Amino acid sequence: METKHKIIYGDAREMKDIKDKSIDLMITSPPYPMIEMWDMMFAEQNKEIGEAIKNHKGDLAFELIHKELDKVWKETYRVLKDGGIACINIGDATRKVNSSFKLYPNHARIISYCSSLGFHILPEILWRKQSNKPNKFMGSGMLPVGAYMTLEHEYILILRKGIKKEFKTEAEKLHRQISAFFWEERNIWFSDVWDIKGDKQKLNHNGIRERSGAYPIELTCRLINMFSVQGDTILDPYLGTGTTILGAIITGRDSIGIEIDNNFKEVIENRIKNIKEIAEDYFDERIRKHKEFVDKRIKEKGELGYFNKTHNFPIMTRQELNLKIPKLKDIKENENNNFLAEYH
Repeated sequence: METKHKIIYGDAREMKDIKDKSIDLMITSPPYPMIEMWDMMFAEQNKEIGEAIKNHKGDLAFELIHKELDKVWKETYRVLKDGGIACINIGDATRKVNSSFKLYPNHARIISYCSSLGFHILPEILWRKQSNKPNKFMGSGMLPVGAYMTLEHEYILILRKGIKKEFKTEAEKLHRQISAFFWEERNIWFSDVWDIKGDKQKLNHNGIRERSGAYPIELTCRLINMFSVQGDTILDPYLGTGTTILGAIITGRDSIGIEIDNNFKEVIENRIKNIKEIAEDYFDERIRKHKEFVDKRIKEKGELGYFNKTHNFPIMTRQELNLKIPKLKDIKENENNNFLAEYH
């Protein structure tokens, strides 16, 4: 098996290089509106945003920024196949504008617009990112009424284009079975609250902001396994440091990543070229965790009723009989920012 991975250095508000209905799954974490580290980037996209922020017009800036993001969600809807899924990791923002502290509900604004496009809104995931910092509390300390709750979670919005994807032919059904996940993984993954440690990366490269918040590979691999099958094409219109492409390589999917900042090129491509060890660790960890689950289950409740055909170990259900976890063999760079992954 081979998978293909393409990086486009350009503006995701116009996905000219991507055909209508060619993408199976979109996963991204866009710049968060009303977070100061993104002010300059959004102001470069629309000078009215910079003016609104400068003049302390928070609500206007919030809406103008989201209108720029709206262009990406509209393009995403165009390129997704019918039944395709969009996963958007977004956090709300708190900010003091003109002496008034308030919350800017980014997740609600995105849901509202995407619903107007025709997306079906599915149950969302609350990603808990608890902080132990002593200064995390905001407001008036121990005195009412000016203290505020800390924001220690983000959202993963799950949106579907139209009705659920169908697998009609025998070949399609078998391919879906190969892409299955373990019974115990299902029980953890399909919960609406996730406790996964977030990634903070120091990017010591000229022209790149000093700190970049990136979601962890575990998160993107989980979403890819949940909402696509092997060989599907995954899109990330805000590629950043390349985590979504890494997840696609690890899980045996094709991918396209769009990044507007060319300064990320070296970071992205180095991460892809050095993905093999991470992919091997991910493969080994899924197998290890499953075997631990099986051993515990057998001790507590007796032998399991089914046996996986590929990995040769017990499983809980018939749906796992043909499950095959991709194992990366090699990753090669072709011309024009393309990479080819080969599997055992």
